Formats: sequence, C-alpha cells, structure tokens
Amino acid sequence: MSTETKAPDAFEPKIVAFVCNWCTYLGADLAGTNRLEYPANVRIIRLPCTGRIDFNLIVKAFEIGADAVLVSGCHPGDCHYTAGNFHARRRWKLFRELLDTVGVDLNRVYFSWISAAEGAKFQSLVTEIVEKTKAMGPYQEYKSIVAES
Repeated sequence: MSTETKAPDAFEPKIVAFVCNWCTYLGADLAGTNRLEYPANVRIIRLPCTGRIDFNLIVKAFEIGADAVLVSGCHPGDCHYTAGNFHARRRWKLFRELLDTVGVDLNRVYFSWISAAEGAKFQSLVTEIVEKTKAMGPYQEYKSIVAES
C-alpha cells in the first residue's frame, strides 16, 4: 500500500477526446488490452468518423469544463469512409482560425491520426497531453471568453 498522498489542491486536468470508431478508438482499446498505462484524465467520446465531428462539440467540451480537447482519427488515406479524415482536416483548418479569433487557447486543442494498431502511440499522446495541460493549469480563460459574450 502506498503511503504517498496527493495534495488536496493538486490539479488533475479533464481531457475530452473525440475519436474515430474505426481507428483511434480501437487504438485506445489496444492500449488497454496490452495493459499500457496512461493517465485516467481522458474521457473518450467515440464517433463514427472524424469527418462527422461537429466542431461545436469542441466548444461544448470547454463549456462543460474540459481543460484540453483531442480529436483523433484514421491516418489520411486509411479512412473507413474513404475521405472522412480529409474532410475533417479541411474543416479543422477553418475551425482553428475561428477558435483563435474568439480567443480559445489553441495549445489546448490537439488533432492527431492514430490507427487501430497504434496503442502505444495513443498511450504516448494522451500522456503528453495530460502533462502539457497540467503544466498550463486549469483552463480558466475560457470562462472569461464566455462571460464577455
């Protein structure tokens, strides 16, 4: 039994991950079945394809208290729906500019490609996002953006 205790005010970030059912979700599942440990801070929301993601979901995630958001799907050219990830990538470029314009911290939004065979990559990415988000602290600035509107 561990005698280490966390400080009561230790920040544990909330990460929301919108992932493709056919690739990244299976990569996360592979990480679990291979017993690759990664922080439990991530909440995975499985969607049919990154091309089907309504990017208002990212805004909603911050609205309900997420400290960072991950969008991840199949590698380009490997989409179950042929071109869904290309569609998502085009939409992301436009949406990124919109988020930047309204003042959302783009360092808290991640976009990646992870295949079903890349459980270790999923583990590594989630660990990296959690560490970076811990270093940045809670995302309080979003609340001030909403208050201004």
